[in-house]
Amino acid sequence: MKFKASLALLAVASFYSHAQTSNTFQLENVFDLEYANQLEMTKNGETIFFVRNRMDIKTDRKVSNIWSVNPDGKTMLPLTSGVHMDYSPVLSPDETRLAFISTRDGSSQIYVKWLKTGNVAKISNLTQSPGGLTWTPDGKNLVFSQFVPEKSASPVSLPGKPEGAKWAEPAKYIDDVYYRADGGGYTKAGYRHFFMISATGGNARQLSFGNFDHGGSISFNETGDAFYFSANRHEDHELKPTNSEIYKLNVADLSISQVTDRVGPDSRPAVSPNGRYLAYTGYDDKKTNYENSDIYLLDFKSGETSVLTTDLDRSVEEIKWDDDSRGIYFSYDSEGKTHLAYQPRNGKHKVITEKIGSVAFGRPYSGGDFDVSEDGDVAITLADTQRPADIALIKRGKVNRLTQLNEDALGNKELAKVEEIWVKSSHDGLAVQGWIAYPPGFDKNKKYPLVLEIHGGPVANYGPHFSPEVQLFAAKGNVVLYMNPRGSDSYGKEFAQTIHHNYPSNDFDDLMTGVDAVIAKGFIDESKLFVTGGSGGGVLTAWIVGHTDRFAAAVVAKPVINWISFVLTADYYPFFADYWFPGKPWDNIEHYMKRSPISYVGNVKTPTMLLTGESDYRTPISETEQFYQALKLQGVDTAMVRIPNASHGITARPSNLMSKVAYIQWWFDKNSGND
Repeated sequence: MKFKASLALLAVASFYSHAQTSNTFQLENVFDLEYANQLEMTKNGETIFFVRNRMDIKTDRKVSNIWSVNPDGKTMLPLTSGVHMDYSPVLSPDETRLAFISTRDGSSQIYVKWLKTGNVAKISNLTQSPGGLTWTPDGKNLVFSQFVPEKSASPVSLPGKPEGAKWAEPAKYIDDVYYRADGGGYTKAGYRHFFMISATGGNARQLSFGNFDHGGSISFNETGDAFYFSANRHEDHELKPTNSEIYKLNVADLSISQVTDRVGPDSRPAVSPNGRYLAYTGYDDKKTNYENSDIYLLDFKSGETSVLTTDLDRSVEEIKWDDDSRGIYFSYDSEGKTHLAYQPRNGKHKVITEKIGSVAFGRPYSGGDFDVSEDGDVAITLADTQRPADIALIKRGKVNRLTQLNEDALGNKELAKVEEIWVKSSHDGLAVQGWIAYPPGFDKNKKYPLVLEIHGGPVANYGPHFSPEVQLFAAKGNVVLYMNPRGSDSYGKEFAQTIHHNYPSNDFDDLMTGVDAVIAKGFIDESKLFVTGGSGGGVLTAWIVGHTDRFAAAVVAKPVINWISFVLTADYYPFFADYWFPGKPWDNIEHYMKRSPISYVGNVKTPTMLLTGESDYRTPISETEQFYQALKLQGVDTAMVRIPNASHGITARPSNLMSKVAYIQWWFDKNSGND
């Protein structure tokens, strides 16, 4: 085997040399970017705490610190600093202290900052990383979750080795359903449990036990002697992973009682400020690829449960009660944008804003954060196609951007302008949304290459959000098209369910209709059509090259090529087998293979590069290897890029994002006569 390491130099050099004279967004600018997330606002709305994230070029990792900003944006102050991660800020009930998690001492620990004095104390000395910090109502303690390892003894023993002997690493015995996790590697025996620790430090007290995972958000009752949480404590929890319920844990005697009981996930419990109601999100499980998550309301007084969001054909994400317990603020995605709405206990919801900005880093996925003051002022992450997430305040309906985190990095850059389009699918006339990113200096009288970039999921959505990857492709002179084909969320249940047991299928037609619509505008060089996508987008890219040869080149990132081998090697395989297919692979071989890109490899003529992280356990690299070797057997021009130590989230390290885009662009150039 010949390993062409020089290709990496060629790929990066193509961007770097251009960057010396260009005022467009370039590879090295990835390290200049910042974004805000994890908002925490004081009750009176006078201070907004948030996590400020930046990319550190020395460590090639994200660095996060906690900052604050006032309502007019004139005063922005650091609460923490340093080249490490400070995150999960949570205000104490009396708002005199801020608890957070930090890696400043080499491991994740809990810290408390006294806001008046500025003093900071590390209050934990944990052996595992904490998560889900929550203050007790009296402000004396913090509840969190952490992994509790269990001893796993080998069922066999070997005769003792001689002193000083160097034997092979011991064999690993595995009998768990979930034995490896993407981003975490091979798992250790144990479960995640709740703990409580004094806000002044000390030993943490374990609150939950048993062979179940406990974690996520919790909500205390009015008296503070118990809290509600979501967990799957059913005996078949490993094979039925989505069937969670809401439970109540009594802090004094550690007794746990079940609150909800239905087939389907119940999550995000939130007790109303007056203590009478419990709101939570969930849906009835119908074994489909997608269901909308609604807001449910349990009235403790009457014992009755009602659904509040019956008029909304979208999926509810985060929820937060208003101060007087009359209604709930919640976020949801619609047509590629994250909305914030208010749902009263009785009546229909009211949209407050559709400008919650994406906190994704890499591709233009939707999503974002918000918090609400006692008076109804709303703090949000605000972003658009030209800027990553900043902090903004909505007061009396007016949106005011409070921070400009990327003005120094992007203020003098000529960025791609992004335009929304809608097309009617050639398959059935279904309305499909997309966006076109135009290269800087765009001239409609010239001809440009077109890059079709496809999102993953497949039930996910792109939107009008800042994307380093889109900007980098556009800076190289490409028009970029990204779309939300059928199966995407944010368009209602029916739209998402069109690919139930039917993926890939006519999402292919949706994407080709989008390409045709952009070509019809008259500025695309049809000899330079390119396609790429990751995860679910990688599946569709592989599907596309097996069904058309209209593209000059393709890059298939972290794909599934063979649904049978995927279900039998992916980390979350019980879910995939249960929800994405009509049954187990050996009972439905024809169905699995009909939807597998490997079945159409004999049709492929398009030069195709594959790109995947070597530690990807979601769409394992064995999927990539199958397609690579199949294409080689077919005589198709192909190459494989393996990202060392990278999981499914390839771009978690900034240099990997740079490598990904550089390799993709190099492959496109190579197959368009521009190398």
